Amino acid sequence: MTEVIQQTDFQILDWIQADIRTSWLDWLMPKITFLCKAGWLWIAIALLCMIWKKHRRCGFSMAAGLILCGLFGNVLLKHLVARSRPCWINTNIDMLVRIPTDYSFPSGHSMVSFASAVVLLQYDKRIGIPAIILAALIAFSRLYLYVHFPTDVLVGTLMGILFGILAPRIVEYIYSRRKTS
Repeated sequence: MTEVIQQTDFQILDWIQADIRTSWLDWLMPKITFLCKAGWLWIAIALLCMIWKKHRRCGFSMAAGLILCGLFGNVLLKHLVARSRPCWINTNIDMLVRIPTDYSFPSGHSMVSFASAVVLLQYDKRIGIPAIILAALIAFSRLYLYVHFPTDVLVGTLMGILFGILAPRIVEYIYSRRKTS
């Protein structure tokens, strides 16, 4: 079963390389993926939200979502599954970014982007909708750049959505407990 999944993953990645790759996207995709390097964009947005009282719960919710992503995705699953990256297996691709040294599953970029975007969507749709679009572009960039399999991105996206839904509920629970204390 895992061979069938990996074969399908490679078919999708190879289709992207053969039919979608252009010089313009070769220039753009590394920049899009860089926005989420170490989650810095989402961390910065969370910190900015924490500064203003009006947006503080949103900022704390984003931070909670990022922590959940880090713990469950990057610390636990990446090492538990220990999946090789496509660029480690197929070395014939002209890489546009430095080859990552950590494992592939799940996609951390996709996970933190969707967790953050879903939190933003719940607090303010005007900001959340563009954030969802950006998260989708970041997730696609990981496929375009041949550093993740589609299933890595899919699972990272789904986990991010789950953590993005869960995080505000955790924060609201903590706030309600503080009021009753």
